[in-house]
Amino acid sequence: MSQIRYTSSKDELLARLIPFLQEVKDVTTTSTEVEQWLNTKYGVESELYRELARLITLGVQEGWAADAEVAGPRYRRSRVGLPSADTFFFSITAVLLDSTDNAQNNPEDSFRADYHLHPYGEINLVVPLNGGAALAGPNGWCYGGWTAPAPGSHHFPEVKGGALISLTFLPAGRIAFDVKPPQQ
Repeated sequence: MSQIRYTSSKDELLARLIPFLQEVKDVTTTSTEVEQWLNTKYGVESELYRELARLITLGVQEGWAADAEVAGPRYRRSRVGLPSADTFFFSITAVLLDSTDNAQNNPEDSFRADYHLHPYGEINLVVPLNGGAALAGPNGWCYGGWTAPAPGSHHFPEVKGGALISLTFLPAGRIAFDVKPPQQ
């Protein structure tokens, strides 16, 4: 690991993300292969995953990540980085989701957050905070690692089994919350 001294854990996280964002800046999340590639190259055993997971968890503990309540303490988020030339025009958002003792009555006692659309796709680093926590992704439940919803995809972010952090990367910062979920 580098011996560079950072002024904050947030600065360290952003510095660690830049080479990754440079690598994925031209990747379009249109296939299962992208998610598989991310989990093979940067899966939970990789140095990059471990460092990013450590830093974003520290950010939540320190109060600079996922600090704004959206629907109480079980659903919080915050922007960690705005789309800019420095981030290859990705926005970086930390989202904390916790299914513990929620009252939504979803299957598997899952907790669903705000329905939204990904105009240009999305890449998520999934960091469980306790064993058994998982995020629903396009290829099933992710118990740690990466998900990569395709451009034009839409969903309720959904967590089961406890709490996790999703570190979300949006090309051009694009996300739409003004869409309606399909009627069931």
